[in-house]
Amino acid sequence: MLTLIRVAHTAVWAVFAGAILSLPWFIAKRRWHWVACLIVPVALECIIVAVNGMRCPLTDMAARYTADRADNFDIYLPLWLARWNKVIFGTLYAMELLWAGCVKLHVRSQPR
Repeated sequence: MLTLIRVAHTAVWAVFAGAILSLPWFIAKRRWHWVACLIVPVALECIIVAVNGMRCPLTDMAARYTADRADNFDIYLPLWLARWNKVIFGTLYAMELLWAGCVKLHVRSQPR
């Protein structure tokens, strides 16, 4: 069961990491529909993690099946990435939100 949880957690992580890593392209191209389609699910995931004490619910599920508590016990990521995941992707996401907001405001302020 732990393997199944780790695979699922890794797949979910890959989707959200992919969304965060692809946001700059959509922002630069001003594809606002796609920007929203990427920002909203990531924001919902952030809320879920925050409500769950800054832990993914899949981490809690995995903890039932092992005593291991290494930073990557619940996901197939290198230890360093599992340890710094929230800092790395949280910082990128926050910067992208600011960038998207600035670009969108700049576009709106342009005379037609």
